[in-house]
Order: sequence, then C-alpha cells, then structure tokens
Amino acid sequence: MTTSTGTGTGTGTDWAAWQESWDRQQEWYMPDREDRFRIMLDMVEALVGTAPRVLDLACGTGTITARLLARLPGATSTGVDLDPALLAIAEGTFAGDDRVTLVTADLKDPDWTARLPYDSYDAVLTATALHWLHRDPLADLYGRIAGLVRDGGVFMNADHMIDETTPRINAAERAQRHARMDQARSRGAVDWAEWWRLAAQDPALAAPTARRFEIYGEHADGDMPSPAWHARVLREKGFTEARPVWCSPSDTLLLAVK
Repeated sequence: MTTSTGTGTGTGTDWAAWQESWDRQQEWYMPDREDRFRIMLDMVEALVGTAPRVLDLACGTGTITARLLARLPGATSTGVDLDPALLAIAEGTFAGDDRVTLVTADLKDPDWTARLPYDSYDAVLTATALHWLHRDPLADLYGRIAGLVRDGGVFMNADHMIDETTPRINAAERAQRHARMDQARSRGAVDWAEWWRLAAQDPALAAPTARRFEIYGEHADGDMPSPAWHARVLREKGFTEARPVWCSPSDTLLLAVK
C-alpha cells in the first residue's frame, strides 16, 4: 500500500476489530448495508470487468475497497478521504497491499484531484458520504468526478436520497426505522457518538480522532436530494446514462455511465 495521508497507524492495534466495529455501527443505521455493496460490485463487474481501477471516494475505513478486493482480487483501489481517524484504520487494514493507495484530500477543494495517482478511473464508488455536502458543492463535485471517469466507465453513489413528493411514506419509514434502531440500542448496539467515544480512548486513534473533530465538528449539515436530482445533475455534468439500480425505503444506489 502506498499512502499520502501522513496519519500514522501505531503498532499493535487490532485493525480488523476496528473494521468490524465500524461495520456494526453503520449497520445499526442501515441493516441492508451489505445489499448495496453487493449490487454495486455486480455493476462494476458487469460494466468495467474484473480488474478495474477504482476510486473509493470518501473511503472512510476502506469499506468499499475491502469488499472490492475480496470479490475482484485483480482490482486496484485509490481511497480518498479527509478524516484522519478513519484513514488511520484504512492504513492499518491495507498495510502491505500494493493494490491500495490512500490519499488525504478535501473533496470541497477544487484541486483535490491533483493528489490522485491516476488521471482516470474505470469506476468511482462512494457510499453514505456525499449527503454531508449541500447541492451546489455536490453538483461541482459531480463535474470533477465526470472528468475522472473514462469513457464507458461508471460512477455509483449509495446514499440517503429523499423524495420530497412522498411525505407520508417518508414519515412512516423514518418512524419504523428509528423504532428498530431504539430496539437495537437497548440490546447494546453502538451508535455513532459512542463509536467515536471509544475511538478516542484507543491510543492509536486518540490523536487522529481529536483532529477529526477539529476538521468536522460534531455534525455536518448537508443535503439529501432525490434520486431524480442526482440522475439529472450527473447527466448535466457529462454522464450519458444515470438511474437507480437498487433502493431501500430510505436509500438509493444510483449508477451513472460515462
């Protein structure tokens, strides 16, 4: 693995355990999380083959990269993120794997693509991350992504996408989802805030976790526009086709082809 993160990973830390705990925390919010990854990789394989060059956008701990390489061992992945704590886990996880490059970059920086090791990618993949951006910077980001995807390549975004024309459906889904989350928490599930509290107590993650909260604060206030908005903007930015290929009551996996 090559890296330009500069986070440092510490020694003797059980990175697999941290990956597992991150997965369980995320599944508390999204019990169907693995379904979107399975369909995402189905579409990667169908459209760009079994040895793609992939950009894992807002990669976090490397969730997509880990599943990509397990399924398609001939793939390579560039993971890009700004979060020093999650990148530290990714560094520890992929240490020694030459198929993975990790890059620290702010996706709101118009020059973030200059930090990447390649000028183009077969696939750009992201999940549960871009809802931290408002519509205007997200549209700008989609334009830069279109410039990175080769002709015939793909972009996929699995995220919260809210259709504001169905308020009663949205309210019912939200109420049921939160009731189930409350039940899971009563059985000991770890939520976002508790996961970060535990990370701050780990000697290898304490300093990067502190830096993480200096960067982001407690919460980012972004947007969750509808799948139709995402598809329209992606076409406007240079993709020829865009539509959902998977959805749950609250989330959508949207696929765009260059």
